[in-house]
Amino acid sequence: MIFKEKQKSQPIDKRQVMEAFKKVRSNKGASGVDKVSISEVSARPMKYLYPVWNRLASGSYFPKPVREVEIPKADGRMRKLGIPTVQDRTAQMVIREELEQLADKRFSKSSFGYRPNKSAHQAIKQCRENCMAMDWAIDLDIKSFFDEIDHDLMLKALGHFTKEKHIHLYVTRWLKASVQKKDGSVHPRSKGTPQGGVISPLLANIFLDVVFDKWIEQHHPEVKFERYADDIIIHCANFKQALRTLEAVKARFEQCKLQIKKGKSNIVYCKRNQKKHPPFKVHYVTFSFLGFTFKPRMVKGYYGNFHLGFTPAISRQSQKRINQTLFKMKLHRMVHLRLPDLAGIIANKVRGWIHYYGKVRMSELHYVFRFLNMRLAKWVRNKYRRFRRKHWFFAYKWLQETAKQFPNLFVHWQYGFTP
Repeated sequence: MIFKEKQKSQPIDKRQVMEAFKKVRSNKGASGVDKVSISEVSARPMKYLYPVWNRLASGSYFPKPVREVEIPKADGRMRKLGIPTVQDRTAQMVIREELEQLADKRFSKSSFGYRPNKSAHQAIKQCRENCMAMDWAIDLDIKSFFDEIDHDLMLKALGHFTKEKHIHLYVTRWLKASVQKKDGSVHPRSKGTPQGGVISPLLANIFLDVVFDKWIEQHHPEVKFERYADDIIIHCANFKQALRTLEAVKARFEQCKLQIKKGKSNIVYCKRNQKKHPPFKVHYVTFSFLGFTFKPRMVKGYYGNFHLGFTPAISRQSQKRINQTLFKMKLHRMVHLRLPDLAGIIANKVRGWIHYYGKVRMSELHYVFRFLNMRLAKWVRNKYRRFRRKHWFFAYKWLQETAKQFPNLFVHWQYGFTP
C-alpha cells in the first residue's frame, strides 16, 4: 500500500526548509535548550528537519523555549541574548526569507541594518555627507529596544507589510516563546523579541519602519536620518529644529511604548568651516555611530588645501575593545610557536578590523596596531633568552629589523603599520 501525505494547510515545502537550514549552518551558532548542535542536525536531516517541515506545513509547529545567555557590553553591563534551538532557527529562516521579499522593497532608503545589499559603511558614508550638509545632529539611543517591543504593536506593524496568515501565526508564537534562564527555570515572555533569533532583526526593522521611518518622513520631511537597526542619527538645519524634532520623537516613542535613554540621546553640533557658528556654548560636538566617532577633524580638500571637516574614524571604545581582544589572546605566552604561526593565528581578525575600520581614515588605526606590535615585542623577549635581561627596546628593534626583511609577514605590516 502506498501512503500519501495529507494535503498541508500552510504554503511551505521541503525545499524551503532545506535551503533555510543551509543558511543557518553557514551562520554557525550555539545549540538551544535541547542541546542539539548544527552538526547533529546536518548528519541526520530526516530526524530533525523533516518534522520542522511537517509541522510548519500543517500549522502544528510550536517553538521550544529560548535559552538566555548574557554577554558583556562595552560599558560593562550585560546584554541578554536569546538562543533558539537549531530547528527553531531553521523554521524562523523559512518565514524570514518569505517575509523579507515582501518587506525589504518597502523599507526606507535611509534604513541600512540587516538588509540585503545594505551595509554599515553605506550608513557611515550617508551620515558623513549629511553632517557636512546640515549643522546639527541628534544621536538617538533607544532603551532596551529588543526587550521592550510591544507584541500587539509589533503584529499591527507586521500587518502593514503582509496579510499572510501563516506568517502572522508563527511570528505570534515566536514572540510569545518562553525563556529558559541560567538556573533552568522557564518564564513566559510578555514583550520583546529575543536578540539572537534569526527573524528578530527583520521584525525590528519592520517595527521601526512603521514607528519611526515612515512617521518622520511624513511629519518631518525637512530632516534627514540614518538608521541601522535601533541606532539612529537625525540631521537638522538649526538648533531650534533639532529641539522640536527631539521632543516630537520622544512623544512618538512613548506613544509606541518605547523610551529614549536619558543622557545618551544628545543634540550634537557638527562643527566645521561654517560661516556662522552658534552664539552659545555647545555641550556636544562628537557622537559615535556603528563603531566610528564623528568629530571635527582637519581634512584635505580636492586642491590640496586643508580645512576643518566633521568626519568619522574608529572610536576610542572600538580601539579599547580590540586591544582587550588582543590582550586576552595571550600572544606573548605562545613561545612554543614561530613568528609566522602567530601571524596566521591573528590574520583573520586583523584583516577584518582593517576592512571595517580602515574604510575611513585608516591612519587612526595606528593606536591599535602599536599595541599589537608591543605584544609581539613581548613575545620576542619571552621567546629568546638573549633579550630577557635587556631593555624591551632591543626586542622591539629586532622586530623592526624582521619587519624590514619580511614586510608581508603580518597583515597589518602589509598596510604600513610596522614597528
